[in-house]
Amino acid sequence: GCVLVVSVIEQLAQWHNSTVKAAMERLCDYIPGKYQIMCHMSCCIDREMNADVVCHSLRLCKQDPGQPLCHLYSPPKKEKHSSGLFCVLVHGRPKSQIRSKSFMGFSSVCAFPLLANLCEKIKYVLRNKLPFEDFDGDKFSTFPTLRGYHWRGRDCNDKNTTVYPGRRPDNWDAKSDSNCNGIWGVDPKDGIPYEEKFCKGADSKGIVLLGDSAGAHFHIPPEWMTVTQMSAKSFANLPMAFSDELDWPQFSEITGFLNSTIGGWTDSLYLRLRKRNRCNHRDLQNISQNGGSSGNLLSLIKSLARNQLLDNPAIVIYATIGNDVCNGERDTLAHMTTPKEMLSNVVQALRYLDSHLPNGSHVILTGLVDGRFLWDNLHDRYHPLGQLNKDVTYSQLYSFLDCLQVSPCSGWLTPNETLRNLTSERALQLSNVLKEIARSEKFANFDIFYMDFPLRQTAEEWRKMGGEPWQLIEPVDGFHPSQIAAALGTGITWQKALQEWPQVLGKENPFNNQIEAIFKDQGGY
Repeated sequence: GCVLVVSVIEQLAQWHNSTVKAAMERLCDYIPGKYQIMCHMSCCIDREMNADVVCHSLRLCKQDPGQPLCHLYSPPKKEKHSSGLFCVLVHGRPKSQIRSKSFMGFSSVCAFPLLANLCEKIKYVLRNKLPFEDFDGDKFSTFPTLRGYHWRGRDCNDKNTTVYPGRRPDNWDAKSDSNCNGIWGVDPKDGIPYEEKFCKGADSKGIVLLGDSAGAHFHIPPEWMTVTQMSAKSFANLPMAFSDELDWPQFSEITGFLNSTIGGWTDSLYLRLRKRNRCNHRDLQNISQNGGSSGNLLSLIKSLARNQLLDNPAIVIYATIGNDVCNGERDTLAHMTTPKEMLSNVVQALRYLDSHLPNGSHVILTGLVDGRFLWDNLHDRYHPLGQLNKDVTYSQLYSFLDCLQVSPCSGWLTPNETLRNLTSERALQLSNVLKEIARSEKFANFDIFYMDFPLRQTAEEWRKMGGEPWQLIEPVDGFHPSQIAAALGTGITWQKALQEWPQVLGKENPFNNQIEAIFKDQGGY
């Protein structure tokens, strides 16, 4: 974190040919008020010292005994020893710098009074994976972030626990909208409730994602650290992003419903299901978390909101596409999920679903990605932090994160080709476990299907459109699928379902146009 912030400040000073203090003030002007927690660091930054040196001198970065020295930039040359990284480590911080205890709070933004309240809310959300603002306790909210309606369909009455998206209508919603799809009331011409007229027998169903950071759609805007593009507009979305755990489920491949503001376009299974049957409006749940794996999904799944007796069936996408083989451990292979563990975890999750999903539901198991795509397409390209001076490649970033033991995936984000291949081999083994479960396991309330993660088809599709493979990867973390990849993946998944499992998607509702005409003002989010 320190290296990132200091790098941006130093590059701002360089780009605008200003002092570090002026660059710091410029950055603080860009950032929304209470997030200006790093505005006290300018006194400690020397433009002649790279970010690694500054952060080690502040003791915000350190080298533990017996551990390698972690650095993002090339170490300073020996002749600059007076301000060099090694000098800092051996002789302590330069005299001109103030005591590091003043910056103890920097490592925990929650130590800052203005952010303490928000941090408490986020801690609650991280513990429970449920909306923070949910007055009736039905697991749906009228508030967008903090696991609100960006993650689950928007509640239309947060004072009534029996009103929420996805339920079967109460008395055909003749008097009020009990399932929040915007269809309610009685047709004055014949006295038949609209919900009965348009949605009865329409095979309505919701979409639920059980997933990881890729499914939650993790994204750090590159304009936050690309000084040539930086302005006040760059940070306008910082509060929302922070409150959504740096995830953007509202634009995601499975449950996206808003037009993307982070590049690319939004296409999702939810939007396609809604277009196929307007009665499905708002029936979505993105139950994903950063770091989600087959193991920790067993607790995450308990935040599912589905009543077997009262609610419509659901299509559940089970997609933990990498974290069962991805970790930041030195001995990464020893910490990967084994096929036996994968089988146990997934079957346990499916049994839980069988006890909670209404009859007639469907589950699609998605295989793991082949993450060799990441190194192959990014390692020699410049990261956003390295574009100004051509001094930070993705290979350097991956090595830095790996050295700190915070790499999102030591097995794939490595120059070690043998290790990359072994990681993909384990991913394939785990995908085969999923494939076998779909073939052999039977459950009372849903059928199961398997599909490979469509990376190869997505890349082919993007090439046909004139794109480059690296554009399918998030530019800042160099690890997650980008907005473009998410949108293209939706189309591929939808076509496979249409061709091979049309029963999963339900039939097209012949009344869609009439519904839109009558309820066009109630179809919003």
